[in-house]
Amino acid sequence: MNVLFATVELHPYAKVGGLADVAASLPKALRRLGHDVRIVMPRHGGMRAATAGFAPAGQFGIQLAGTEHAGVVLRGESGGVPLYLLDLPAFFDRPRIYGEADDTLRWLAFCDAVLAWLSASDWQPELLHLNEWHAAFIATRLRQHPESPLARLPRVFTIHNLAIHGDFDDAFAATAGFDARVLSSPLAPEPWMTRNAMGQGILWSDAINTVSPTYAREILTPEYGTGLDPLLRARADHLHGILNGIDDEEFDPARDPRLPAHYTRDDLAGKALCKAALQRRFGLTEDPHYPLAAMVTRLYEQKGADLAVGALEARLPRSPLQFVALGAGEPRYEQALRDLAERYPQRVGVEIGFDADLAQLIYAGSDLFLMPSRFEPCGLGQMIALRYGSVPVVRRTGGLADTVREWTGAESNGNGFLFDAPSPEALTGALDRALAVYAQPDAWRALVRRGMSDDYSWRGTAGEYARLYDQSIEIARAGASPARHS
Repeated sequence: MNVLFATVELHPYAKVGGLADVAASLPKALRRLGHDVRIVMPRHGGMRAATAGFAPAGQFGIQLAGTEHAGVVLRGESGGVPLYLLDLPAFFDRPRIYGEADDTLRWLAFCDAVLAWLSASDWQPELLHLNEWHAAFIATRLRQHPESPLARLPRVFTIHNLAIHGDFDDAFAATAGFDARVLSSPLAPEPWMTRNAMGQGILWSDAINTVSPTYAREILTPEYGTGLDPLLRARADHLHGILNGIDDEEFDPARDPRLPAHYTRDDLAGKALCKAALQRRFGLTEDPHYPLAAMVTRLYEQKGADLAVGALEARLPRSPLQFVALGAGEPRYEQALRDLAERYPQRVGVEIGFDADLAQLIYAGSDLFLMPSRFEPCGLGQMIALRYGSVPVVRRTGGLADTVREWTGAESNGNGFLFDAPSPEALTGALDRALAVYAQPDAWRALVRRGMSDDYSWRGTAGEYARLYDQSIEIARAGASPARHS
């Protein structure tokens, strides 16, 4: 099957969050199953040096807000997957991927550019895979223009994080040329639900999925539905939850070139050397007996940064626990972690920002990996941590609940520790259970090896996407989605 995978992030060219990792690994896994998957994305300003060798592959033009814009298509590859870059400097040649005042208009321009390029492309997809709200306006345009040959294409819309909608007002809708065909629906009880890109993708795609089974259930509720749960409940028959995976070739402690030593589940000696290197990197007391917890995260409330700080405040004075953090986000959380590092200079290390090589050393060198998220559509950190023998301590939500199982002893199939209430006290309780097992070296080694035995690669879940593509084609042919109703 020919599949066009539309995204605005792609590791290593343009990465802000997990979308970039999924875009880099899922198409590769689908190609291994025999599908001709190709990626299309904007050529962001920060990508110019890395993509200088890409070959020209055509031109396109769009008209937006009364202005004609000409662009160029460049072709290269990412991990063996054909990659098309749409170079439209007026919209994409910016210093950062997100955070511009005209972001919604920029992603509408991306969607229009995708359709303009496809209209003249020699290669044609049999299905469109639209990722996140940035690509949702492709579904909007095809709903609005059913006479277009491209409107026959089935479309799958993947929600990576429902919390960001891509809101717009009536003035934007008029500028974009949206009409009643896309701005009204009996499935939308309130007008604002059709005036955001996320709602557009939910309404005008043939199938919707999100990135874990538990999150797919959670977003049907007011607690997690961010106001769009009525739309999602109306489309529940076409909503799926497919767990993300990781690239187990890139994330392999036996071969990872970023590590000072390699190891496997059967020979953990190299992990001890990675721990020592991590302690040295942050100036911590170099002692193999100290339990070393870690976070690699964005420092926001969603990620439970405040819960982590509260739990550490409670435990650092009462245990030999060490802690390292890599991340950036809200200044109050950054400062709270810096304050901990100042108070416990030989036990707490903090680096504000992101460093991919350091992240790998943290996964490999830590004993415990904290993810106290208030909500987590899937999460990749806990999967990478398990692969590297760092035991996850997580809140029971979204993809964390689908991948981490409570350790109850050698006879269980547990691989980590979970808590329910979004509170520092609940996290502290889970951390205490983990530390109690850490104090038993034989039990701890069994737990680490159990987690390293889990397979969270794309081998299984890529097949689920292939089945979803087949279902979406049938839905489109039968006209059995709102996208096909007149």
